[in-house]
Amino acid sequence: MSEQTAERGEPRQRAGQLAHALRQELNKAVIGQPDVIEGLLTALIAGGHVLIEGVPGLGKTLLVRALARCFGGDFARIQFTPDLMPSDITGHAVYDLASEQFKLRKGPVFTHLLLADEINRAPAKTQSALLEVMQEHQVTLEGRALKVPQPFLVMATQNSIEQEGTYPLPEAELDRFMLMLRMDYPPAEAEVDLVRSVSRSAHSDMLDVTPLRQLMRPQDALALQRIASELPVDEQVLDYAVRLARATRDWPGLSLGAGPRASIALVRGGRARALLRGGEFVLPDDVKGCALPVLRHRVRLNADLEIEGLTVDTLLQQLIDQTPAPRP
Repeated sequence: MSEQTAERGEPRQRAGQLAHALRQELNKAVIGQPDVIEGLLTALIAGGHVLIEGVPGLGKTLLVRALARCFGGDFARIQFTPDLMPSDITGHAVYDLASEQFKLRKGPVFTHLLLADEINRAPAKTQSALLEVMQEHQVTLEGRALKVPQPFLVMATQNSIEQEGTYPLPEAELDRFMLMLRMDYPPAEAEVDLVRSVSRSAHSDMLDVTPLRQLMRPQDALALQRIASELPVDEQVLDYAVRLARATRDWPGLSLGAGPRASIALVRGGRARALLRGGEFVLPDDVKGCALPVLRHRVRLNADLEIEGLTVDTLLQQLIDQTPAPRP
């Protein structure tokens, strides 16, 4: 091994160890949800945003609070409600009597980790306040473009079963989420461990995240993102990611396919998963492993298949299984 290769390998090895430690720490707080934790870390390392969907009480908010505890940056939480205004998110100008001038008051969006809790409880006008900052990492207030701190990650939650008093997310905003994670009920053994841990806690029915260790700072997260972005991707693996996204556009049963942003997300997600497993380069399985959370919110099922009870995940899994992956 050359000295140059060894120099590149050391930061990559340290990054893999940090990601592994972060995964272990989150598993202490969110019991029985390893796939969701893997997805959240994939989004963090890939520099993308994540939408977490599940029934109440599974720990969606706890997961984000646990990540914020392990992450030394700023954290803000917005509880989305029907009366929430866009300025409550981005900020607004206020008149200062002393100086007789308008001053900008920044909203909670100026943070590193932003939890948009129950995002579908606010109308589209309020939801759209996140469009600019999720894409451009900046907010325009009174004609001024103000950058948000880096890294910047939006983690939104929504209840999948409650429809009354909720508003569906616009397609443009859904597309800005790199991953959509589904949080399901934990296995029986994990639920026993969960009940045992929570019943010992003095914090009602929620686990206490204060015992979790702070493992990283904002600059560490940026370093992870940079190292992941430099992992080699073979042309065949790149072509595989594009073929997966393009297959959704004419797949039987899908009325809406995924755009080029999905292809980009598949490659970025593949790099992040390769770093999480300590790999030196991206494998087809790294891309395949994040295909479902990358694609499920970017496609739409035909109405007649919905009536029959078929789900998007079932159809997409068929697509993923039938799209040939490159062989080593």
